[in-house]
Amino acid sequence: MLEFHKAYIENGVVMANKKVGKVIKLFISKKGDSQRYEESFIELDEEGVIGDKFYAKDTIRSVLITSTDSYELVQKYDIEIPHGYLGENILMDFNPYSLPVGSQLKIGSALLEISQNCTICNHLSTIDKRVPKLLKNDRGIFAKVVQGGKISQEDDIYLV
Repeated sequence: MLEFHKAYIENGVVMANKKVGKVIKLFISKKGDSQRYEESFIELDEEGVIGDKFYAKDTIRSVLITSTDSYELVQKYDIEIPHGYLGENILMDFNPYSLPVGSQLKIGSALLEISQNCTICNHLSTIDKRVPKLLKNDRGIFAKVVQGGKISQEDDIYLV
């Protein structure tokens, strides 16, 4: 059952948020390093995740969101992938992959808008050659930052 959070006003219209999930883990990438680093919180502005190597590079694809469902999918085939390896900034327990482009998620004090599905990267085949095919439509989604803010582990996620 969806839980309703406090309403807010946008362009003079009262909007209600529906609680859909929770942030499990947060990650950033650092320049010159392919490793993902787990963080207890991340800060975002309209250019993306502050401190991430992809900050201010492509604002439409500035935040990568992945569901725990992606990791569970490959585990069904006895493939172990550590969290963060799919390149996500935000790992959540809610699967947003079927939401249409333009859908908005309120997480912490930030507001994100889904901009496109994430494509599969070749590096995923280094774990197991089946991974790119298994996650073809289930690796994650990209979002742009509509309103900057802070997102912390365990923050609730609201579908606006």
